[in-house]
Amino acid sequence: MWGCCKDVIDDADGIQEILTKATESMKATLVNVVCHRFSPYGVTGVAILAESHISIHTWPEYGYAAADIFICGNTIDPQNAASHIIQAFQAKEISILELKRGNFLTKKIQANISTETNQEL
Repeated sequence: MWGCCKDVIDDADGIQEILTKATESMKATLVNVVCHRFSPYGVTGVAILAESHISIHTWPEYGYAAADIFICGNTIDPQNAASHIIQAFQAKEISILELKRGNFLTKKIQANISTETNQEL
């Protein structure tokens, strides 16, 4: 995510809340959230879910943030969490890579890649 609000992506407490709400938005089960703010800037946050995890890494000096939403099973839609994070960070441009994992017998990975500019912000 590019063009993110620098104050938002450099706030560990705020990112903890964003991770919590992103988890709620996809109706996943939150186990724990941990965030660390680096000096002089940048935050890493991880939401541990019963269904796997969400991680966020930020580079406020560049207005850039990366998120990984890893979900086991097919009953939860990670797009809800992605949309929440994108909106909360006020991202101007995004790139999404979706990997369908778990077909270990054929070792086939399906990927969908999309890049967008957030027109609403």
